[in-house]
Amino acid sequence: MKTERHLLFGIHLDAMRMEDVIDRCRTALVTRSRILFGVLNAAKVVNLHKDPLLRNSLMDCDIMLADGQSVVWASKLLRRPLPQRITGIDLFEQLLALAHQDGRSVYLLGAKPDVLAEMERRLQQRFPGLRIAGSHHGYFSTAESHDIADEIKASRADMLFLGITSPKKEIFLGTHGPSLGVPILHGVGGSFDIMAGITARAPERWQRLGMEWAYRVLQEPRRLWWRYLSTNTAFLYMTARELVFPTRAFKTTSRTAFPSGRRGLLH
Repeated sequence: MKTERHLLFGIHLDAMRMEDVIDRCRTALVTRSRILFGVLNAAKVVNLHKDPLLRNSLMDCDIMLADGQSVVWASKLLRRPLPQRITGIDLFEQLLALAHQDGRSVYLLGAKPDVLAEMERRLQQRFPGLRIAGSHHGYFSTAESHDIADEIKASRADMLFLGITSPKKEIFLGTHGPSLGVPILHGVGGSFDIMAGITARAPERWQRLGMEWAYRVLQEPRRLWWRYLSTNTAFLYMTARELVFPTRAFKTTSRTAFPSGRRGLLH
């Protein structure tokens, strides 16, 4: 099923609802076709203009979704509307539910060893019988990444969730992604910490208002207030500029992580 795409801030985003995304994933699992997810929020909109690695990694994704409510609001203002916000953690939870329901296996890569262990424990409580094909913490060296990639491939996992930071995530996928043989790949950022109960997510009301960023600032004001103030200000300016001078679609500035068969079968 072909979905509508909208060019926003130089990146093509898929105008999809959560149910559409899950349907696409079911098909990919049956056909063993790759879906690499990407999500876009205000911070990434600001940073992708000056970060070629981030920009290239977003363009290499098979499905690009609006993670930030601000991106959804901007899409409506720019008359290229996206139907809803789909956060990385909400998609993570929906994919876990799909794996549990359909008997699919998952591989978990990221976080500190104790956080990863606690998350696995909680996942088994929430999704009894969930097939965890394997897991590894996110504090590994470049030399170790080859063995981890071999382990993921040998696990025959149906889904890979990466709770590791950029650019380590992009480097890992760019180096090993084509050989993993995993249909569903999703970088979930700090979701492992949330799922393990280490970090609290904003209440639902704050989420609906697009104020999760403010909730984070209240939790860590000294560290985050300037980051969000500068990022949100820059995003507002870029949205205003986009109204008058729409950004052309970006092109990769180096060899992409998956040079062929973006949506082809995995081997």
